[in-house]
Amino acid sequence: MNENSSPLGDGGKIAIVTGGGSGLGFAIATKFIQQGITTIIAGRDKEKLNNAKEKLGDLCHAMPCDVSDLSSIPAFVEEVITQFGKVDILVNNAGINMKKEFTEVSDEEFQAILTTNVTAVFALSREVVKHMLAKATGNIIHISSMAAQYGLPKVIAYSASKTAIDGMTRAMAVELSPKGIRVNAIAPGFIYSAMTDKALNSDPERKAKVFGRTPMGYMGHPEDIGEAAYFLASDAAKYITGVVLPVDGGNSIGF
Repeated sequence: MNENSSPLGDGGKIAIVTGGGSGLGFAIATKFIQQGITTIIAGRDKEKLNNAKEKLGDLCHAMPCDVSDLSSIPAFVEEVITQFGKVDILVNNAGINMKKEFTEVSDEEFQAILTTNVTAVFALSREVVKHMLAKATGNIIHISSMAAQYGLPKVIAYSASKTAIDGMTRAMAVELSPKGIRVNAIAPGFIYSAMTDKALNSDPERKAKVFGRTPMGYMGHPEDIGEAAYFLASDAAKYITGVVLPVDGGNSIGF
C-alpha cells in the first residue's frame, strides 16, 4: 500500500474497473466505493480518470492503462499488486464499438475491436488470476452485451466480440471456480445516457422498436449495472458462477 492510500474498506477489498472514468465503469466504481471497496479505475484518458477520481474520493485510485496495448498489461497488474498487495475484484468493462455496414468493415477494424474487447479481457484476467490463485479467492466480472443475446445490424465485430465474452465467461468459470475464483458477466440492455437518449429521440422508428420489445417499457440507468456488479462481486452471490446476467428490463426475452 502506498503512503497516500486510504484505509481499506469492505473487509479490505481491492477492485479494478477498466473504463472506470465514465459511463457504466464509473457507475460500477461509484457503487463499489459506496460499499467501502478500494477501487482502481483504469483507462486511456488521464484527464477523464482524474476527474472521476475527484468525484469518487479517497477510496478511488486512478491508474492509466490502455488495455489495447497488450504488452503493457503485465506491468500494470504488477504496479497494482505493488501498491495494494492484491486484487479481489476485476471488472472488465473497457470496450469499443463501431457501426458500419458488414461489407465495409476492414480486417484491421474487425481485429482492433477483437483486440480491445476480447484479447485484452483475456490478458488482463490472466495476469490478475495469477495473483488470485495464490489466495484461492477472487471475483471476475465481464461486461457483455445484448449484441450477444440476439442479432443487431451493422455491429458485426462488436457482436462477435461480446459473444466471445460469453463463452470465455463460462470457460473461465469452469476452470477457475474450483480454485476459489468466481467468474460472471453482465449483459446490459438499453441504458440511459445523454448520447443514447439523443440517438433514440432523433430516430422515432428505432425508439419505438426499442421500447416495444422491452417489457418494462423504459431504459435502464448506469446505476442498475453498478448494482448488478456489486451483487455478483458480493457474498450474496457466493454460489453464482458462469452466468451471463441480462440487466435489460426484459429486452432479451421481449417480443
